[in-house]
Amino acid sequence: MYRLYIDESGDHSYNQMNQISHRYLCLLGVWFRLEDHYLSFSDRLEALKREVFGPHPDNPVVLHRSKIINRRGPFGRLRDEALGQSFDEGLIECVRAAEFKSVCVVIDKKTHLGRYTSPFHPYHYCLTALLERYPGWLNHRNAVGDALAESRGGEEDLQLKQAYRRAYESGTSLIPWKEFQRTLTSKDIKLKRKRDNIAGLQLADIAAHPLKQQLLAERKIIEPPAGTFGARLAAVMAGKLNAHENTGRVEGYGKVWL
Repeated sequence: MYRLYIDESGDHSYNQMNQISHRYLCLLGVWFRLEDHYLSFSDRLEALKREVFGPHPDNPVVLHRSKIINRRGPFGRLRDEALGQSFDEGLIECVRAAEFKSVCVVIDKKTHLGRYTSPFHPYHYCLTALLERYPGWLNHRNAVGDALAESRGGEEDLQLKQAYRRAYESGTSLIPWKEFQRTLTSKDIKLKRKRDNIAGLQLADIAAHPLKQQLLAERKIIEPPAGTFGARLAAVMAGKLNAHENTGRVEGYGKVWL
């Protein structure tokens, strides 16, 4: 039994698309075998947080990329250079040691909008591409799984559930509905908030932006962000990306450009 955890970097609107930070939306999915690999990762992550931030049983420290970078809330402690470096190294090693697969989907919203008179919702388009890779991987291993995304609230959650249900019930242009229903254990996507302290969502949160930047750099849209923590994390994540079973090809399997 596997579970796919999903988070995004960027926004799904068609506003300010001349700015790189708004033009490209990334959806990152990471999946773990729940019985052992996920438990091991979750335990390691909680141990790191206890070591750096101390025990917080009633108010757990939840990794959030923007708060970590801006040293807000409990991450203010990371202004201490030694503690910040210890946290960075511990987090990199925690991800390196974990056993999981991932798919990074990036959409160029400006090109997408210019190509279609009625463009598909960018987040849902990325979700469809992500879901097409996950059941294919499960099917190859005769395994099953479900999916959990970060709740964004209200109407957005409702639309996300509907987009997932469409794929499950009707399939897509690449994956027939029978394969979705054979490999996915639920017709509904699970939704959780950041504050729920879900290890898989925290991993997707901190890794989505670095992987998006890596894909943009590979296409020479931005300069490679060498030497940063994000670049180091992306390099570790590169070894976890989904790939073709026989050829090892990552493009189109672990890295998807729309």
